Parts: sequence; structure tokens; C-alpha cells
Amino acid sequence: VQLQACGGGLVQAGGSLSVFCADSGITFSSYVMGWFRQPPGKEREFVAAISWTGGSTYYADSVKGRFIISRDNAKNTVSLQMNNLKPEDTAVYYCAATYSATSTTILREDEYDYWGQGTQVTVSS
Repeated sequence: VQLQACGGGLVQAGGSLSVFCADSGITFSSYVMGWFRQPPGKEREFVAAISWTGGSTYYADSVKGRFIISRDNAKNTVSLQMNNLKPEDTAVYYCAATYSATSTTILREDEYDYWGQGTQVTVSS
């Protein structure tokens, strides 16, 4: 399993940015995919997740209505479109994969088996 995250960068508050995660080592469509983030000096936290087919999505309250998670199983990629970004969205963003999860456990970091290396997103005020 090899998850590669990319697309981070610097953006002004109110702007938009997308981060992407590609896999080269797993049967991508067999895995639930999630995004987590770790703000400076804080613990890693759940951001969003998407089911195997993309039919179900889950969001942290802090990003609901601003972020959109999507996946393309044909291209083995998952994306996180981030709109109306705020300085508190500044973090290292990680993609992760799990073979199975319930609607409750999908938010838990320890539910995920594979992790990408992270990509930095910085939102300036």
C-alpha cells in the first residue's frame, strides 16, 4: 500500500484549495478513504471520509458545508476540495485507508490501516 498525498500549499483566508491522494498498491475501490489533519501543536483529527463507492460521505462539523470529499476509483484517487478556508484549517493533511468501517468508527484514527505522508496546507489571515 502506497498512499501519496499532494496539492497542499499557501492560500489566503476565504480562498480554496484541493488536496489529492493517489494509491499505487491496493485495490483502491475496496477501501474506505479518509482525510485527517494535524494543526500545529495539536493532535491529529478527523476531517472527512468517503465510502467504497462514494455513495456516503462524512465530515467533521468544523468543515461541513465548506469541504467536499470525492473519489475516482478508476484513477485510484481521492480528493478533498476545501472552500472558504480559515486560518484554523492550517494543518498537515493526511489521507488514510481502511478496509472496513462503520458510520461511527469511520471517524476514528485507529480505524485506518494505511496512511499517506501528509501535505501542508497553510491559510493566511
